[in-house]
Amino acid sequence: MNLPDDDPAPRPDGEAGGGAGGEAGGRYGEAVFRPELPGEDDRIDLGALAYDDFTLARLRALGAGPGWRCLDVGAGTGTIARLLLDRAGVAEVVAVDRDTTFLTAHPAPGLTPLEADITALDFGPGRFQLVHARFVLMHLRNWPRMIGKLASLVAPGGVLVLGDAVDLTTPAAPKTTYGRVMRAMWQGLGDSLGTDVSWVPEYPAHLREAGLLSVGAEILVPPLLPGSPISRFWAGTWERAREPMTATGLVDDATIDAAIAYLDSPDCAALSPGLLTAWGRKAP
Repeated sequence: MNLPDDDPAPRPDGEAGGGAGGEAGGRYGEAVFRPELPGEDDRIDLGALAYDDFTLARLRALGAGPGWRCLDVGAGTGTIARLLLDRAGVAEVVAVDRDTTFLTAHPAPGLTPLEADITALDFGPGRFQLVHARFVLMHLRNWPRMIGKLASLVAPGGVLVLGDAVDLTTPAAPKTTYGRVMRAMWQGLGDSLGTDVSWVPEYPAHLREAGLLSVGAEILVPPLLPGSPISRFWAGTWERAREPMTATGLVDDATIDAAIAYLDSPDCAALSPGLLTAWGRKAP
């Protein structure tokens, strides 16, 4: 996914942050995950392979189907948008991203790419039966406002579905090379992009505050098996993020190399960050 400009305001915790792209006014991806880098679409797709079936099952359980008009925010390469069209049979998916290169490369009937900044005050593509965003708000410093904004795009009776990462490498977790590297990644992405997942477990409360009903949540923690899509995704992510990770002082290149080798080892027994998906329905 490639995210839009974020505003330069401080994060809700009062700290200065990098926002969705590093320096104030920067954009997600310019500092680390640039769309033009060779293989960036493949890296995004590896993450999608780990989570797409889980996400689609939840969207269908919430009613996504024929006749629905959907908005997919931070659509990346468009895997969820295409699954909604192909498997759920929705009428249209407006797939919004700040860079639609990966979306326009593979057009499909019913898929409408929209290059836009979702944080812009004038962003208002209409109302939708489904508004979905995955691994998006965790990179935005103004996520409280964005929850309300995305909720405002849901048509009466429709659903808002938001998903972001949950970090399981807590201070109480065993001290391992994998854990050190994962913690360095979160700190490095926080310093360079403004990424913050500390609030993600509170999603249900935030959706209720946005006025949504029938709020629920669930979590998926995919297994880190050698050669699995999620293991390859994290290995590729660490390669992309080496500079901000080593800048934290928590790890060096050798430590990152050791953690990447561990992911491809039959001895790997770590927990991947989970995907917490939360949803709520707009009153009819």
